Amino acid sequence: MATKEISRVAQFEPRWPVILQLLALVSIATLPARIRLMPHWLSLTLTAVLLLPMVGVLVSRGALRWLRLERWSTLAFCAFAETMVLLSLRHIISEMLKSPTVFTGRQLLASSVTAWVTNVVAFSVVYWQLDRGGPEARVNRLGNKPEWSFPQASGSDAEALEWLPTSADYLFLAFCTATAFSPTDVAPVTTRAKMLMMVESTISMITLVIVASRAINILGS
Repeated sequence: MATKEISRVAQFEPRWPVILQLLALVSIATLPARIRLMPHWLSLTLTAVLLLPMVGVLVSRGALRWLRLERWSTLAFCAFAETMVLLSLRHIISEMLKSPTVFTGRQLLASSVTAWVTNVVAFSVVYWQLDRGGPEARVNRLGNKPEWSFPQASGSDAEALEWLPTSADYLFLAFCTATAFSPTDVAPVTTRAKMLMMVESTISMITLVIVASRAINILGS
């Protein structure tokens, strides 16, 4: 795509499903009882900055400069979001080991929900940006190597050959990985895909097994 002397791609994937995911993430992050390591205005500002390149892609109808900016900004945002999730989990677990009653059940429940949803949305966007070279490489069928094998694309019939994954498929992949801690109907093909799913599953497991279970234990007592 970058080797051709063009200013925009022939086709581009709609951004509104990903924008809705990010807006849902912002709304979850506003839970008042959750344990915060940074001010709420910072997460809102970062999300607004991230949405600008996506709006630029929509307005420019797939201009290459906006696509490049969007790709790196979304990957950087997701890396930052996952880093904050890990730091939050580390802080919560460390404080609970010092004093089991330092946090209330509501605080732990709100924090675990925020961490789990952030984990799912962040990895969903990462999968969407990386698989087969990204959304525009997929929709323009540039022949990039797939990171995941989807059952809809298996087979030799015309429908299977025409089918392409969208952001909803990667959201489902991230949701299943965070819930089942393993691949379901979508199989990772590359080492990078396997490592990413391992990291997502591990973060989800820590969130649910340690933080969420402790919150339920406190609320139920």
